[in-house]
Formats: sequence, C-alpha cells, structure tokens
Amino acid sequence: MPTFERGARFDREFRRLSRELQRAFLVALPSFIDALRDNPPVFPPALRVKRVAGTPGVWELSFAPDGRATFAYGREVVRREPHIVWRRIGDHSILNDP
Repeated sequence: MPTFERGARFDREFRRLSRELQRAFLVALPSFIDALRDNPPVFPPALRVKRVAGTPGVWELSFAPDGRATFAYGREVVRREPHIVWRRIGDHSILNDP
C-alpha cells in the first residue's frame, strides 16, 4: 500500500479550499492510489498527472477543472511501496511555486 505525508502548507491550503474542491480531491484520490500500485504507475487520463515544468521531481495532479495538487516521490517508508509527499493544493496558480 502506498504511503503518504502532507506538509503544513498543504494542510492549510486544503482547509481553505471550497467544500466542493475538497470533495473533488478526495474523490480523485482512490484512482490515484490504485495507479500507484502499478510499477510504473499508469495514471487515469482524467487525473492528468504530469511533471511540473522547470521543477525537477515535482508532479501535478488535476482533480477539477481548476483544481491542482502537487506532489513528489519521497523515500520509501514501506519496502517497495511508493511514498508520496503532498506539497501544494489549490488552483492553477500553485504551479508558480509548486
């Protein structure tokens, strides 16, 4: 099972999201987690997971038309399981400082 951690900034930004965007992220999460079980992960096209341009090691996930979350792969916590570090969540503007 993949492991996760969230920074304080991610938590603050999540709390500031509208309830609708919070729900949209939580609805997208199971598909994201399922994809992480594959090696390499094959993310559903609807999530539009891709690298953030100009920011090595940082990826973005689209969970709503203007809902984005950024993440990085961290050091394994459980052997052979990916560890995701959630960095930012919000609208497209978070990609200016992912």
